[in-house]
Amino acid sequence: MWIVAIAWIYVVVLMAATEPTVVAGIMTFAFYCALPLSILFYITGAKRRRQRGQTPQSCRDVGTRRESPSEDMDDGGGDGD
Repeated sequence: MWIVAIAWIYVVVLMAATEPTVVAGIMTFAFYCALPLSILFYITGAKRRRQRGQTPQSCRDVGTRRESPSEDMDDGGGDGD
């Protein structure tokens, strides 16, 4: 997908360069490139954002079920103390 986005940016930059004024070139770039690509990346990144949002919650769940660190430590003595 990145290669398509880079190619589209290239095409729009060339389109913007052929505009008669600088303002028209900036508007062409903004409305044909920046705005559509930002919407596209926002939509396609929804799954990653959702997964990233759930990750801290699952870590907190694991942390509450885990025993305290002092109970996990073993001195290796074998005498039960």
